[in-house]
Amino acid sequence: MQIIKDKSVQIFATFMSCRITYKDIEKGIPKNMDKKKKMKTIPYMMNRELSWLKFNERVLNEAGNPRVPLAERLTFAAIYQSNLDEFYRVRVGTLMDQRESAPEVRENKTNMTCQEQVTAILKTTRQLEVKKEIIYEQLMGELEPKGIRLINFQKLSQEEGKLLETYFDQEIAPYLSATIVSKQQPFPFLKNKDIYAVAILSTKTGKTKTAIIPCSNNVFKRLIDIPTRKGTFMLSEDLILHFLPKLFKNYVVKQKSLLRVTRNADIDTETIYDEDLDYRDAMENLIKQRKRMNPVRMELSRELSSKVIKTLCTDIQIEKEHVFLTKIPLDLSFVFAIQSYLKTTNQDGLFYQRRTPRMTPKLVDGKKIIPQIMKKDVLLSYPFESIKPFITLLNEAAKDESVVSIKMTLYRLADKSQIVDALVEAAENGKEVIVLVELRARFDEESNITYSKILEEAGCRVIYGLSGYKVHSKLCLISRKTDKGVSYITQVGTGNYNEKTSAMYTDLTLLTANQEIGKEAADVFAALLKGEVIESAEHLLVAPKCLQNNVLEMMDEEIAYASRGEKAYIGIKINSLTDIEIIKKIIEASKAGVKVEMIVRGICCLIPGVEEYTENIKVISIVGRFLEHSRIYRFGAGEREKMYIASADFMTRNTIRRVEVAVPILDREIKERLVWMFETMMNDDEKGKYLTAQGTYIDRNLNEVKLDSQELFYSMAYSNAEKQQ
Repeated sequence: MQIIKDKSVQIFATFMSCRITYKDIEKGIPKNMDKKKKMKTIPYMMNRELSWLKFNERVLNEAGNPRVPLAERLTFAAIYQSNLDEFYRVRVGTLMDQRESAPEVRENKTNMTCQEQVTAILKTTRQLEVKKEIIYEQLMGELEPKGIRLINFQKLSQEEGKLLETYFDQEIAPYLSATIVSKQQPFPFLKNKDIYAVAILSTKTGKTKTAIIPCSNNVFKRLIDIPTRKGTFMLSEDLILHFLPKLFKNYVVKQKSLLRVTRNADIDTETIYDEDLDYRDAMENLIKQRKRMNPVRMELSRELSSKVIKTLCTDIQIEKEHVFLTKIPLDLSFVFAIQSYLKTTNQDGLFYQRRTPRMTPKLVDGKKIIPQIMKKDVLLSYPFESIKPFITLLNEAAKDESVVSIKMTLYRLADKSQIVDALVEAAENGKEVIVLVELRARFDEESNITYSKILEEAGCRVIYGLSGYKVHSKLCLISRKTDKGVSYITQVGTGNYNEKTSAMYTDLTLLTANQEIGKEAADVFAALLKGEVIESAEHLLVAPKCLQNNVLEMMDEEIAYASRGEKAYIGIKINSLTDIEIIKKIIEASKAGVKVEMIVRGICCLIPGVEEYTENIKVISIVGRFLEHSRIYRFGAGEREKMYIASADFMTRNTIRRVEVAVPILDREIKERLVWMFETMMNDDEKGKYLTAQGTYIDRNLNEVKLDSQELFYSMAYSNAEKQQ
């Protein structure tokens, strides 16, 4: 056991020392470009797509991190793959579309064309896939002493081989539908991310044919138990590939491989805005189109001849450069079944310590929530604190006779949403319920269409967003009729109204009875109902018209303080930084001497620590057990600090192409709490990686005992909840 652990540490140190630098990525750019068109290297800028790949590498590194429990490392490996799938579907698909329509257009960070970006992405992906294979093999090796083995036919006895052949004949073969490509049988459509077996067949006359066999099937299990060995499994697609000759008895199988295709998902939702079209029906049609869009990547499990690959590329309509060979399973989602099995073995140390969201100590459980919020603002910090108080607030509002209306913006919802249930009840109780359901929430369109129908049937007024702008804000307004007139309770959050993700993502939500904030929230909804956006607000920052400009103004204030020799500070926690105007202003602030601290989980197009440009900027990224998702803006030092929580990242799509809302934190106690949380995250040297001037992310050693901010926040939540009892 100790030998394996030491080997794990050694391998982890080896691949961590082989980080992909920005210079490595640049090597993927064609060298035969015209000198006038060569990419102008800007020392403090990074391409957004390549920065995202660095984020996914940090996810992959957690799969190889021996300090993470073994079974949890399987999750990180699967997340890395699903992240990469979506990246190719969305970002690579978009670049390939733009390459055809505007090949000479260059992005505004590193001056790369679409083709140069795609070339660099493909090169970097191949490097990351090598790392993934090393980590996967290490994980499988470490699972063996824990009673788990994933094997192939080379490791089976003759008796076991016969048992599996019988299983194949009885449980799998009857459900397989093979297609032999011919004039009468055209090459079949390959579904996105499904696994297929491809066989090159030879007839008795020497003719060659191609056969395609779908391996993804809900009828049979993917992870097959080997009955003679407890805890030993084989993947169904490997079984199918091995017994392919049984499906083609009149042919000789010359070559074979498993195959997986990733398809473009870049549908243009803006084209469906037409007064004569039903918007919801049009969205449903667009979703159907997505399923048949062009491939952007093809993965193979075995080497095939160049002639066969060329034929497959022609049939599938994909460029050869987008073909990847991988030596490990094409789809890692089976690891969740392995995790379920491991839980039954009751072995210590395989999983994280069980954690469940705690009740906030700022609300008295069992008492009505509306009166408590009327007295004092309340901040909920997910997943450490539960979303239940907010759901209770909605349920309470649905029954409260003083409540006349509930207005909400919905972007992503959980299955069997309690949020929707509360809104339905409110409508059935005669409340005015107005819900903006954003049907363009990528990959959640179908779910949102379904929920919009449920809400409409219950009597809610449903609108679908604005032409040209996605509505990404997390805003809820409860209006009450009191003796003194209308009274508002407003909720503004950084994350979706989703009970499932609230236990998995770090997010913040503010519940406030501040009437000025409530009035501005009412203005936001009034504008949305008219198909408009608000032009200005005194307290809220509301994109697209009054968020970016206000952020820039507050940064200018800090630049002015620094220029006078006074202490100046900017602190930002976001998921991504790509907005070029904000980046330029941050650089200006750094040059002026403003101290800038940023916690940027994913894409960061700004490289800190570059002399004369970004030397006063510090950037860290936290990738841990829970997905960092909260957004915090801080401007100013000491007593004059302004603080906001927001739904918006500093990406152009958020700041000027979406409706987003940031709310000021006015309560001193909440502000102090958020400052402490921010500073704790900046000092996280367990999961927090430091972005260097070379564009690489490195470990830090700041504390005698490594600090994991997420674990500390959960420990505090448990302690606070116990004190309240």
